[in-house]
Amino acid sequence: MALNMVHDADGLPRIILTDPTGSSAEVLLYGGQVVSWKNERREELLFMSSKQAIWKPPKAIRGGIPVCFPQFGNLGSLERHGFARNKLWSLDNDPSPLPPTNNQSSVDLILKSTEEDLKTWPRSFELRLRITLSASKLTLISRVRNTDNRPFSFTFALRNYLSVSDISEVRVEGLETLDYLDNLMHRERFTEQADAITFDGEVDRVYLSTPSKIAIIDHEKKRTFVLRKDGMPDAVMWNPWDRKAKALPDMGDEDYKSMLCVDSASIETPIVLKPFEEWKGYQELSTVSSSYCSGQLDPRKVLYGFH
Repeated sequence: MALNMVHDADGLPRIILTDPTGSSAEVLLYGGQVVSWKNERREELLFMSSKQAIWKPPKAIRGGIPVCFPQFGNLGSLERHGFARNKLWSLDNDPSPLPPTNNQSSVDLILKSTEEDLKTWPRSFELRLRITLSASKLTLISRVRNTDNRPFSFTFALRNYLSVSDISEVRVEGLETLDYLDNLMHRERFTEQADAITFDGEVDRVYLSTPSKIAIIDHEKKRTFVLRKDGMPDAVMWNPWDRKAKALPDMGDEDYKSMLCVDSASIETPIVLKPFEEWKGYQELSTVSSSYCSGQLDPRKVLYGFH
């Protein structure tokens, strides 16, 4: 089956993935970035900034699922969150050793180092991304291969901008008792004391050695996002709150109320690859309808697999 590819008004290619249940996802070749994920009821599950500028290089896109590579944040000499999210990716016709996909609910993308990249980050690489849509589930498999003749290290994250009804009505479970680095306190290390994380102000944290499952419970929408991941031990939590949202040129003043970033990441310990070695990271986002307010769904059951 041919991929369903359309071109935006500004000429940027966009791939539309569909599933028989009616769910859909949209992926831009610019940044290899998922910019929409809708469930079978056509409800948008990912946040996109209301002030999103025209998606043109070299601007990054605020929302969806940006790929942060080979650097997360400002932890290095490169531009913030690395350059992968600001590059035009290509379709990958040889996703080996993954089996090729032949349907309209999956796409393989690749980004290879260019002469321009080698000037700012002198390492030769191939970055691959497989995006697969299924009923109430979106899976991203990331792979980085060292095509250089010497080892290199990198940090990596999939930044998940989740759409929520009201940030003050959201709780996150699965990170209790864990250590985290607080970016609002010069990356000082703390231990999470709360039973569940709730939000009443700006948050920017890197949780360390996190479990493979994290639940994000949206009371108002009676919906729980379940984030499953492998190969990415850290989880980043970010919401800019009102003051910072007003200061961000590509974010609406009120946007912070309807979004939360919960990222799959490998930050604290950079990934090291020898020549021709490949690293793989797996992420699966799914949704479960929840009536947590009435006690019908215990998020711990979601986390520990009794649902």
